[in-house]
Amino acid sequence: MPPEIILASGSPRRREILAKIGVKFEVVTADVEEHMPTETDDAQKPAVHNAMLKARAVAVLHPHRWVLGADTIVVLDRRVLGKPASLDVAREYLAALSGHTHQVVTGCCLISPQGEPTMFSDTSRVFFHALANATIDKYLAAVHVLDKAGAYALQEHGEWIIARVDGSRDNVLGLPSGRLSEMLSRRGLL
Repeated sequence: MPPEIILASGSPRRREILAKIGVKFEVVTADVEEHMPTETDDAQKPAVHNAMLKARAVAVLHPHRWVLGADTIVVLDRRVLGKPASLDVAREYLAALSGHTHQVVTGCCLISPQGEPTMFSDTSRVFFHALANATIDKYLAAVHVLDKAGAYALQEHGEWIIARVDGSRDNVLGLPSGRLSEMLSRRGLL
């Protein structure tokens, strides 16, 4: 039977994705300050860096265990849209995303029991409908967005705001299940 890994994230979506692909895991939330630039030409770098920070913070506390860290970043053109500080910021994010295509990048870092990290990222493109102010208000009233990068969640009334997703939908939710499954299988963890 594969060994249990530690997920260095409290995200319910990440837990659901790991369970869906059959990973045996426990959750230990990483207490780290993420590096979140306001702009980037390469969204993979901060996503992978933050995933590594989370994984290392938990690996130090649990040596000789497999630890998985992940971080998801939303980028519109070069602008990074993190977790909004208020509903006004969330409204501004959704208005900026309206009618546009943006990238969702998830960085992953798996640290082995020997302390060796393996890192990768995956990118999905998300196409937003043109949103009326009434649609934005309706969405903000229905979905708690303050803990979500970009101020939205694909799984919560996403059809109101999202026209389509190119790439992994699970990546948009917080973990690229296909690439992660391959990596975990190669290491005997799945």
